[in-house]
Amino acid sequence: METIKVFCPATIANISCGFDVLGVALDAVGDEMIVRKVSQKGITITKLEGQDLPMETLKNVAGVAGLAFLEETEYKGGFEIEIYKNIKAGSGIGSSAASSTGAVWAMNELLGKPFSTLELVKFAMEGERLASGVAHADNVAPALFGGFTLVRSYDPLDVIPIPSPSELYATVIHPQIEVKTSDSRKILKTNITLADGIKQWGNVGGLVAGLFTDDYDLIGRSLVDHIVEPIRSILIPGFNEVKSAAIGAGALGCGISGSGPSIFTFGKGETTAQKVGEAMKEVYQNIGIDYEIHVSKINHTGIKNLN
Repeated sequence: METIKVFCPATIANISCGFDVLGVALDAVGDEMIVRKVSQKGITITKLEGQDLPMETLKNVAGVAGLAFLEETEYKGGFEIEIYKNIKAGSGIGSSAASSTGAVWAMNELLGKPFSTLELVKFAMEGERLASGVAHADNVAPALFGGFTLVRSYDPLDVIPIPSPSELYATVIHPQIEVKTSDSRKILKTNITLADGIKQWGNVGGLVAGLFTDDYDLIGRSLVDHIVEPIRSILIPGFNEVKSAAIGAGALGCGISGSGPSIFTFGKGETTAQKVGEAMKEVYQNIGIDYEIHVSKINHTGIKNLN
């Protein structure tokens, strides 16, 4: 195989209580990429549609992740990459992760899968380092593994796939403003109280347990963020109103997707997820903010081969 076309899923990171360690892949929205082997060494971005992003290899997350991949191979050639962005940059649903993971996953397929999924996470994290200044894995891990993932450790890197209930749906609303991950990190506290830490650890454990046991109520009770959401929510217009409307419409829980400005909810079944979406839309219609909305099943496979 010399060329491959792939679907690269959007992702929700943090999932309220799991800052930098929890993430989940979505099925209804994502980017597409075409990657082909070429004889010339290196990575070249030949086409980029959908977003105004740099095509220079060292300024593009797909290029940087691809170079990290190439450095560890004995492959003498290179790759050309076409990127078709359906995930807006700065949306909070893993735009940079989709490009980073799509590149390294496709390259791995074209070379006969020399690397494990965990090794691909390490390469894709270099794209995240370029995008946000921090090589975090909470978006790239679910994009590559599929479903929910827990980054148990960064040093050494240890990623744990987590099962989830079959009827779990995500509803994500993206107000049409941009919040850069690098900027949203700057406002976070570097220290937390022991009391807040204890509450947060309890919620992380509760959420993981709820996903394993198909306990929707436990999932909902655990979607509480005592540390990051109180600070980052001030960057998102109407956040508290959207959250209140979503819970009132039947959402299990509601929080900030990644660094924002997107807001996510989980619900049981598509009917509830659609109803929650209508309630969230009404808030932004009333305050005059444009938005996009996505209702999605959980993507359990991650990146998909579209050939």
